[in-house]
Amino acid sequence: MKNSIIQDYLVTEMPFYLEQADELLIARTAFNNRLPILLKGPTGCGKTRFMQRLAWELARPLITVSCHDDLSTSDLVGRFLIKGGEAVWMDGPLTKAVRAGAICYLDEIVEARKDTTVVIHPLADDRRELPIEKLGETLTAPPEFMLAISYNPGYQSVLKDLKQSTRQRFVSFEFNYPPAELEATIVLEESGIEQPLAEKLVRLATMTRSLKDSGLQEGASTRLLIHAGKLIKSGITPRTACKAAITETLTDDHEMLAALEEMTSSLF
Repeated sequence: MKNSIIQDYLVTEMPFYLEQADELLIARTAFNNRLPILLKGPTGCGKTRFMQRLAWELARPLITVSCHDDLSTSDLVGRFLIKGGEAVWMDGPLTKAVRAGAICYLDEIVEARKDTTVVIHPLADDRRELPIEKLGETLTAPPEFMLAISYNPGYQSVLKDLKQSTRQRFVSFEFNYPPAELEATIVLEESGIEQPLAEKLVRLATMTRSLKDSGLQEGASTRLLIHAGKLIKSGITPRTACKAAITETLTDDHEMLAALEEMTSSLF
């Protein structure tokens, strides 16, 4: 089973990722010291790609869980299922990661139920243990196991903030959208469009980000710019691509849509 998990979740090709600081170095050092990591930053700024690159550099499988309101402890740890008239235990993704010495990445951890978050506490401190109450068993994580979590502090409400008892177990990284020159390089590399177009998309994103909390919940992410770039590369006109991939995605408000359309027209 362990070998199967390693094969199924191994990142086999190097993901494209441009460092903004020394985040990969610090994360590798955290791994070597058996420390868990916390990534915080806005949607689509590269947190997941960072984890893919880290997993590739460490040659460890990456098991990702997208957290949500209904995520229970059983969803993470495992549960008994009826098969052929018998109760058979099925490991959850967190248990699979511990057994295989994989990296377990819990994306948007604050979206999970509070009672679910508590299960990671003994894994995220010196114990590095995962109690499986239904089996009466406690797993000790091997040296190769790493726990990583992420959340968006700008988007989450006060009711969904990460508790200090959780966050003070982690080495933390703050992610943000890259500087304009670096972001244009990322958009160019990921979508295949020309440099001038990539730079215009980044300028459009910067304009939308200035509207955050002034009509927009979030500005355009790097991910959305790449989507627009791919549409343009495939023959869609820039204005149409921006409308489909950026403006219509950001809001349903007609006045805000008109304002975003004006921004797009000024650039393309």
